[in-house]
Amino acid sequence: MHFLKFPWNPDKGIDLGFFTLHYYSMMWIVAFVIGLIVMKRIYKKEGQTQESLDSLFIYSVLGIMIGARMGHVIFYQPELFKEDFFSIFLPFSFKGGFKFTGFQGLASHGAAIGMIIAMYLYNKKVLKKTLLWVLDRVVVPVALGAVFVRLGNFINSEIIGKPTGSDFGVVFKKLGEDFARHPAQLYEAGCYVIVFLILLYTYWKTKKRQQEGFLFGFFLLLLWTVRFFVEFVKEAQVDERSDWVLNTGQWLSIPFILLGLYFMFIYKPKSRA
Repeated sequence: MHFLKFPWNPDKGIDLGFFTLHYYSMMWIVAFVIGLIVMKRIYKKEGQTQESLDSLFIYSVLGIMIGARMGHVIFYQPELFKEDFFSIFLPFSFKGGFKFTGFQGLASHGAAIGMIIAMYLYNKKVLKKTLLWVLDRVVVPVALGAVFVRLGNFINSEIIGKPTGSDFGVVFKKLGEDFARHPAQLYEAGCYVIVFLILLYTYWKTKKRQQEGFLFGFFLLLLWTVRFFVEFVKEAQVDERSDWVLNTGQWLSIPFILLGLYFMFIYKPKSRA
């Protein structure tokens, strides 16, 4: 009896007849809702208004979703620009017939870039503090949201791990396999819980929240270091060059890690008159 060889073959969603409500989409909704709850407590502590919080939620949703989608297409599926252009922006596939697909290709690197751009616009038009003031606080719920996104990937049997070569691991039946793989999605989700707790403690219990840029940098360092090391047990999402020491996900993570170290230890905010 192979007790550790866990078969995994869930439904992808709830069939409503006219379309399927994907659990992956539901995980994104949960991520945004819980993120809003966490951010509400932070904004209350900072004396910010409900109106500014509502605007933050809208900017965050648009920035993360657009950035994540564009990041996936640019880094992992650029052929969509020629083969199925409108599927980039709409939750439908038009290649080989009209089909509701949902936004199944979303990249965390793109989401990070989209979030930064969205927060820049939000601060400029609504909050009028500094970009880093916003980022230092919004990264706390973002780290928690990443947990649910990876759980959604696990439900979908996507972003899978490499074969374990043993009886330990998860058998992704939906892929037609009978061998165990590393549950890389669960490794990542578990690590992100720890990242969230560390950031929450740092914000709530230390004075580091007063050091502009520190929490944002700490978030980048922790999250992308996790991503870098989990990639070692994760299947490549695109065809990789055999002579590359690292895969695409790891190369894309390194600039974020370096940026995190910069904001933690080098960056000095400009004095404001």
